[in-house]
Amino acid sequence: MLPTTIHTSPSPSDFTLLSEYLSTTPETFDGGKPVLHYHAAGAKAWLSRDQQAALPIFPTDSPVFQGDSDEMVTQDDIELFVNSETLTIFNRKSATGVQIPYPSIALHAMQHKAEPSTSNGESEAAKAPCVLLQLDLSDGGADDETFDTVQLTLVPPPTSTDLSSPVLEGSTPRSEQVKLFDAITACQNLHPDPVDEEDGDDGEDYTDRIIFESHVDGSSEGIEGLPGVLRGNATGGLPPPMPGSSGWITAENVGEFFDADGNWIGGGDQDEAEDAEELGEGAGRVRGRDEINGHEGGEDGENKRHRAE
Repeated sequence: MLPTTIHTSPSPSDFTLLSEYLSTTPETFDGGKPVLHYHAAGAKAWLSRDQQAALPIFPTDSPVFQGDSDEMVTQDDIELFVNSETLTIFNRKSATGVQIPYPSIALHAMQHKAEPSTSNGESEAAKAPCVLLQLDLSDGGADDETFDTVQLTLVPPPTSTDLSSPVLEGSTPRSEQVKLFDAITACQNLHPDPVDEEDGDDGEDYTDRIIFESHVDGSSEGIEGLPGVLRGNATGGLPPPMPGSSGWITAENVGEFFDADGNWIGGGDQDEAEDAEELGEGAGRVRGRDEINGHEGGEDGENKRHRAE
């Protein structure tokens, strides 16, 4: 998603302050002013000179300094509005700003970097706490080549507008770096990444479960190249039980398989009935030697074959 360029600086009155939002019950949750999570004036912003054209808050005459690996451009009169709709960055010197959609922020992290010195091109020894943003700016194309990755560094000023909630009063004070990072995190969580419709295999509503030998109801679709393995479905139900098993143990029938102490008691009468059906008549009965030798009960002596001498 591409940022929106603005030429009029927002005002804190254009937003609902976070402290006010948390301390009152809004009349409606639909519409209304965006919630302002962080506001500060006098921040600094750095960007690689090769990416300068991606963000109009860096005019062509921006000061240049030598970074760790390439030349960087910097602006030192930046006003930040981290609100629930967009991350708004406004350059008060050039009267130009950008509104960055949160889905465009692929990564943000806290770092410490050396402050630029524009007088001699060297970096100062002291490192400033900052927040690094990796922005994936695109025009809506699905091809990765349409993305323009930009790494923007924001250095918050020593102080910012007090937006703390009364609930947080008396807690450990946070640095401006942490306040800025936490505000971006909170607002980004309000804008989850959209689900890509092409992520599915064939457009069907399948889950990630698989089923083996689904001969019970025949409702599952086989996976090509894997005999006996079938797809699950998205109904939330259990897949068919394995052949030869007594079914699934659930919260409703667990008492048929375990006693109150957790000891296995089997499936009760159901298991016995199933065993009888599978094994047949006489299965499991111990036969004596006479029965094995053909001398079963009920035979008389006349029917016995005499042994030849």
